Amino acid sequence: MVVIDRSCVALALVAVSCATVSAQEFDQGKTRLGQTVVVRDASGFETKGVVQGSAQTAQTPPAPQEVPVFRVQIWGDTGADFSTRVASYADLRNELEKGLQPLMVTEDPAEIMQAVRALAARIRVARAGARQGDIFSPTVSAKFKRTLLLEIDANTMAVIMDENPGKIDVRINGTYPVRKMFSTMPPDILAAMPRLPPDLEYRFLGRHLVLVDTRASVIIDRIPYAIQRAPRRPRSPG
Repeated sequence: MVVIDRSCVALALVAVSCATVSAQEFDQGKTRLGQTVVVRDASGFETKGVVQGSAQTAQTPPAPQEVPVFRVQIWGDTGADFSTRVASYADLRNELEKGLQPLMVTEDPAEIMQAVRALAARIRVARAGARQGDIFSPTVSAKFKRTLLLEIDANTMAVIMDENPGKIDVRINGTYPVRKMFSTMPPDILAAMPRLPPDLEYRFLGRHLVLVDTRASVIIDRIPYAIQRAPRRPRSPG
């Protein structure tokens, strides 16, 4: 997985591992950025997700808070359709990478940006006719909006808006805004949405949801106003 630091020019590979943790351990922050975890509550119910934080700053221990409540979202044929579209893009990107200099961990920003821009240029040529909705189809977009409506409460919204760059005018195949922060993706939100291939990530720009290819820093698709209204109050424990 490739991540972008505060200046959006230093890239590094993050090893992804999988571990099973208790809800208490998860709440205490005993995980690391990029780790795939299975959260097991007191009743034995398990929920799998990826630990996410700001891709630009070191993860800090979370403040004491309630254990997040995970709810399974059934995506059915809509999820299968979305996953097929995403996989098709990932296959295309992998083909376009052939012949390019491999992206290596280096402290030279110019070398990194040269590799990123070379891949981005090939993607834009290959997807010259790409339009909003090619991946987030109307049906898929509607499902994402319903899911976010169910999952986001006031606490979750506060996490999403932390380091959120705000509403920014972006276009399909455009570059993710340089020098802009990456909004934090709460684990319960990630767990409720379809899993993505390596180096593709969900990000919020204000209330808009975008799909970003972090390997090329290219915006692949978006859902305007994916978060449709003010969040509800936090769920009461037990």
